[in-house]
Amino acid sequence: MRVLTLDSIQTLACGGLLLLAGYAIRRRVPLLARFSIPAPVIGGLLVALLMLVCRHWNITPIRFDTGFEQPLMIAFFTGIGFNASTTLLKIGGRQILLFLGLASGLAIVQNLLGVGLAKAFGLPPLFGVVTGSATLAGGPATGLAFAPLFASAGVQGAKSVALANAMAGIVCGSILGAPLAAFLIERLGLYPAGAARAEAESKAASVAPPTKRRLVEPAHAGLKSLVLMLIAMGIGAWISTGLGLLGLTLPAYIGAMLAGAVIRNIDDHLGWFGLSTCSMEMIGNISLSLFLVMALMDLHLWDLSGMATPLLVNLALQTVLVLALCCWPLLQLMGRDYDAAVMASGFTGFMLGTTANAMACMSSLTERFGPAPRAFLVAPVVGAFLIDFTNAVIITVFVNVWK
Repeated sequence: MRVLTLDSIQTLACGGLLLLAGYAIRRRVPLLARFSIPAPVIGGLLVALLMLVCRHWNITPIRFDTGFEQPLMIAFFTGIGFNASTTLLKIGGRQILLFLGLASGLAIVQNLLGVGLAKAFGLPPLFGVVTGSATLAGGPATGLAFAPLFASAGVQGAKSVALANAMAGIVCGSILGAPLAAFLIERLGLYPAGAARAEAESKAASVAPPTKRRLVEPAHAGLKSLVLMLIAMGIGAWISTGLGLLGLTLPAYIGAMLAGAVIRNIDDHLGWFGLSTCSMEMIGNISLSLFLVMALMDLHLWDLSGMATPLLVNLALQTVLVLALCCWPLLQLMGRDYDAAVMASGFTGFMLGTTANAMACMSSLTERFGPAPRAFLVAPVVGAFLIDFTNAVIITVFVNVWK
């Protein structure tokens, strides 16, 4: 049978079509929307499942050239770097730093638990990092970004394991986040204060992080953002090369993410570049979507054979760990009030899945009980980008220790 081979441009175009298909399917399947399953995952898995069926019959109908996969991944994490503003930290102050500290500490514990379970099942220690913070706190994007490093360190089928664990975590986070917070609210009587709903909603809007605001930007602002992102990626390549010469094993995006953060904070204080947060976020989100769908199109699901038991045991224990931390000490440290309970819901969402899960869980709670403006400031700022910085450092340390 003749194999259809797509070049990099054709593969990117195919990924774009599958991305649109993923959005269309999610609109028509309410269960997928309820669990906040990303559209790129839906579209990419269609091809991955088709390739799995074809492999059963010893058929390889198509081959992809995923040459654009890494540049798109680096572009997304560069956008994360541009969101790392010290000004935002000042808005939420102590609670943002405390929430970030809890998330980062849990990411370390997730990896330690994963490494211990991996050893118990006779698997490489880094298997536990793949099924730890790389895919739970990090989500599918971080897991797939680190997959080549894990594969080179001896983790068989790292890419497939990363996706499977990330998807299972997304489902768990979506199912458990809101019910946990609702239980805490009702059991402990943590209902919102009696302030008027409109006033609270107005306050929430006024303190919402720039990454959540929708602004209409001229074409020039979008072009400037794209150029700044490319400059950061170019500088980041030099930074990553220099760090590599020091003997550090790092993912390709670290240098670009650091460069983006430096440019963003220079602009915040000096205003040299006139950075458009809205345009930068749009470019980053598009890059993420295309990166994910292309990574999943070329996924080898057959690499998961024989790993179901370790994955299920790990996920069960990781879930219990996250829920226990939300009940205590997170609830206590964040104020033991209604906003703290809503934050616990968001924490469950992004420490087991993605920020989209966190926002979906918190939104369902506020629709039922009332606004939680403090929660909608702290959780998105930490979950959307700050945890990506600290988690990347944590994963890198574990990779260099256990490689």
